[in-house]
Formats: sequence, structure tokens, C-alpha cells
Amino acid sequence: MLQAVWVSSPGSWALREPACHRDGKQASWKCGFVRTIIRHPCPRHDTKGLRKTRMLKKIQICLCFFFVSGILYEISLLSGCFFSYVPMSKHFLTPEQILNLGKSIIFLETTERLEPPPLVSCSVESAARIYRDRPIILFMKGLTNDTALDMNSSYAAFSLLSSMKNVFIFPLQMETVFQETPLLQWYNQVVPEQEKNWVHVSSDASRLALIWKYGGIYMDTDVISIRPIPEESFLAAQKSRFSSNGIFGFPAHHKFIWDCMENFVLKYNGNIWGNQGPFLMTRMLKTICNLTDFKGTEDHSCQNISFLNPQRFYPIPYPAWGRYYEVWDKSPNFNHSYALHLWNFMNHNRKAVVAGSNTLAEKLYKAYCPTTYEDLIQNAEVRDFTHSEDVV
Repeated sequence: MLQAVWVSSPGSWALREPACHRDGKQASWKCGFVRTIIRHPCPRHDTKGLRKTRMLKKIQICLCFFFVSGILYEISLLSGCFFSYVPMSKHFLTPEQILNLGKSIIFLETTERLEPPPLVSCSVESAARIYRDRPIILFMKGLTNDTALDMNSSYAAFSLLSSMKNVFIFPLQMETVFQETPLLQWYNQVVPEQEKNWVHVSSDASRLALIWKYGGIYMDTDVISIRPIPEESFLAAQKSRFSSNGIFGFPAHHKFIWDCMENFVLKYNGNIWGNQGPFLMTRMLKTICNLTDFKGTEDHSCQNISFLNPQRFYPIPYPAWGRYYEVWDKSPNFNHSYALHLWNFMNHNRKAVVAGSNTLAEKLYKAYCPTTYEDLIQNAEVRDFTHSEDVV
């Protein structure tokens, strides 16, 4: 009878069969079992197979490493720790990679200028300081993919903003922005050279498309942030029953923004200033909400959209915009405000912040955009003074 047993050598079996031999000492026969080892080929004893197996394992390890690295990278984007890697790595990121996070603060420059004035720089810097864990994006129409501008740029404001870890500056490519929105058909038909208010109209359209696609907060470039906005879906009341479009926030693909884009096209009239901006927001809000006057500093809410009190962003109304550039006996504390709109559209005389003037605007610059104040205002005056002495 054969008996099969496993032996210690890997991949081997032993067959035990009966056998007899003569015991010389006792002149007798003894019977027992002897083992016949039968070895079966095993891949691990195949040199080529072993190498192939090891190589496959290495490939699997590498793939796992890249997969885990990708996950960690995505996680890092969602947290403030990502910004510890910039500005070195942020120049390799695309607008979509940043915008897809859905938490961006978006600014637009729809003129061709490449040197942001101090107020624009202050708006972006103040947002970067208040929202340190969120990407701050400035889209510039005058910037192209071929424009070589970075921290070493000759434009002082551009260098200043590029050096901020959570600030990203990208070209504004409207045709790309309007893709997959109702605005694309309008954009393909409109003739910018014949538009009276193209800079404003194109900005009104771009902010709607960007917020609908990616979500986040849009701010005008004359808004100084002073504390975080706690709302996700909100409009800013400029006054009772009237909405601004200078600052608003919504999650991606919100129906209200889509409806606004459709109405933008349906009721388009580029000759009326604000028809595609604050008047659009107001008439669309009135279709879903019964707007009432504000009493005190309370906010209103309708269909999960917060209609924020004028004190939140417009504590100084537009007829009194010049007060930002005046000296106050006692500066207001703006305790009920999240940000301040400085009404640059009204500033036809181009009033500016002057170092040492002690105006309200200068105090705001010092408090909320100190780098802009120092680099673009104080240092600029020193440079101008030195230059004038050299000329003399």
C-alpha cells in the first residue's frame, strides 16, 4: 500500500511504500516503509519566473505609491497645508484644478491692464489674509498663457500678489468660461467693439458662469475683506429690496445662478448699465422672494438663499462713497460688516490712498492689506521722492 506524505521541501511529495530487508544480527526479516521523493516543478524555483514575479510586485508597489500620492495630494488641496508648498508648485496648477475645489474666492479684471492698482491689490490681499485656507483667484483678461509674469515681474502689484501662497493669477478666457452655459450663444453673437459697457457686461457674465460651474464667492476688486462670510448661498443687499452683484456666493450648479444666466441672455440690453448686473440679481430674486425692508441689522432668507443686510458690505452707501477718503474724528468699527465696498466705479476723480493722510481708507489698508500699503504706497512715495531728487 502506498502512503503519500508532504515533506519539508517546498513543492515536493513523498510516496511511502512497504519494503523488507534482512537484519543480519538477528537473522530475521524486517519490513517497513521507504520514501520515494517525487519533486514537482514550482514557479519559485524557475529563475525567469522568479524575476518576473518580483518585477510585477515592484510595478504594483509603484502604482500603489502613485495612487496614494494622488489621494494625499487631493486631500492636501482641501486643507491649508497645501499652501505651504506654494508659490513654487502653484505655477504648475491649472485654473480647473483650483476651481474644482469649490471654495475659491474669485476676482475679475476685464480690462487689458496688467498692473493691478493698489485698491485691487488690497482687495486680493485682504481676502488672502481672511480666507487663509481657501484659494484666492484673480482672473485677468490682459494676461495670456504666453505672458511671462511671475514674482520677478516688473509690475510691482503683480509680484506682490504672486508671492502670496494662496493667491493664483490666471488668464481670463471667456469662451472657455462660457462653455456649457446659456451665455455661450450670447457671447458668440455679441460684438464687443459695439458694446457701450463691455468691460462691465463681460464681467457680469463671467462671474455668473464661474460661480455656477465651480461654486465659491465672487468679489469685486474694490471690496476689502475684514472677516469671513459665514454663509454659503447668499446675495448682498445694496439697500432694502435691491441686490448688488458685487459680491455673492453659491455652491456649484445652483439653480438660481443658472436662471440668472438664462435671464441675462433673454433680457440682454448692453446699453443700460447694470441691466445684466445688480438689476438682474434683483429681478431674479423678486421672482422667488417677497422682498421687504430691512429693520436693524437682521438678514433676510428665502428658499435657502440669504439676502444679507446692507450693513454687511455697504455700511457706507454709494452717495457717500467719498467718506472713505476723508479723515474721521472717530473711525467706525464696522462690527456688523464682513467686507467693505469702496465704490471705485464712483471714483471718477481717482482719489487714492496717500501715506500719512490718516483717511479712513488708509487705516483700512494698514489693517487689512499691510503688504500692499507698505510696498505700493509707502515705498512708491519713497521711490518717487528719490527720483525727483535725482532729476533736480
